Amino acid sequence: MKRTKILLSISVLVLFLSVVSLGIMAADKPPIVIGLQGPITGAWAYEGEMAKQSCEIAAQLINEKGGILGGRMIEIRVADDACEPKAGALAAMKLISQKDVVASISTYGSSVCEPASNLYEKFKKINIAYGSTAVRLTERGLKYFFRTCGIDSAQGIFFADYVPRVFGAKKIAIMHDNTTYAKGVAEETKKALQPKVDAGEVEIVYYDAITPGEKDFSVPLTKMRETNPDVLYFTGYYPEAALVVSQARDIGITCPFVGGNAAINDEFVKIAGLEKAKGCFMTQEPMPAELPYPESKIFLDAYKAKYGEIPSSPWPVYAADALNIIAYVIEKTGSTDSDVLAEYLRNEVNAVPGVTGSIGFTEKGDREGVPYLMYVVNEAGAFDIYNK
Repeated sequence: MKRTKILLSISVLVLFLSVVSLGIMAADKPPIVIGLQGPITGAWAYEGEMAKQSCEIAAQLINEKGGILGGRMIEIRVADDACEPKAGALAAMKLISQKDVVASISTYGSSVCEPASNLYEKFKKINIAYGSTAVRLTERGLKYFFRTCGIDSAQGIFFADYVPRVFGAKKIAIMHDNTTYAKGVAEETKKALQPKVDAGEVEIVYYDAITPGEKDFSVPLTKMRETNPDVLYFTGYYPEAALVVSQARDIGITCPFVGGNAAINDEFVKIAGLEKAKGCFMTQEPMPAELPYPESKIFLDAYKAKYGEIPSSPWPVYAADALNIIAYVIEKTGSTDSDVLAEYLRNEVNAVPGVTGSIGFTEKGDREGVPYLMYVVNEAGAFDIYNK
């Protein structure tokens, strides 16, 4: 009996010393701090909160495996940009001024990302956008700017090919909101449709902008109604998209409503109401539920276990992959130096497995090979791939 107690005491002591030792080792290794700039408040706060949660899950999964660089944990440092360009610049400076922040995930909204990315460039800080799709962002020759999402030109090409062919639409109305993102998608779509316009196959019967933040769009919608379009493509964000489709239906515009990839999510359905939301379409990168990769299942299972449901748009998952690729490059290079990381991201990252699929970057910093699909809001307010 005494021998048993002694052995048990020794085992407990060894376990205790092991835990203490691990704690001391962890304390000796400071965390790797990665910034997240996003709209935690403001009109797009729904997206910002999901991005924050996604990055926390991505960091959790890395840390559970022992972190990077021999046991250093990932820590997320959040800066709210309230979906405003000026606030975006302030959020970027907040992260830049913190010397332990080695890189940033930044941000949702091209008009917010643009001034922020200029500051990250000035202060030589890696920044990877997760929801900023304007083509011009990577046309500026920046060294430290990358993105894990797709670009507007690819979305415009997809719409121009798919909608006239599958919907049989000949008279097309395009509405945007003059933000960098929305105007960019509208312009790229118009450009992609031009060969069909020149061939007499389609006609752009309406092309105009609304003002974001307003609540009454009856005047432009009444003007649009007079053109009798076969389809309405709205390239702005979900708060206005919900009001546009609701008010369009109220005044008798019955043609299919297609939103761009920032127009439709769970909040769109709530604001518009299920009756008006169902049957609406959107051009979109694959939604989280359709991601078929092993990394997707691990991530989404962990997200659902913590938050009860998976993200309702792809952008938060692109944020998670921005964190994943930053951690991957730091581990591969053994460095947190921005010049080293930028060089490796641009020249060495190729087909790296991610939550959203294979990750690689062009010389400009764009994500390579992002696909697009057409989705439709079903009878329950969820999103189905439209396979017709």
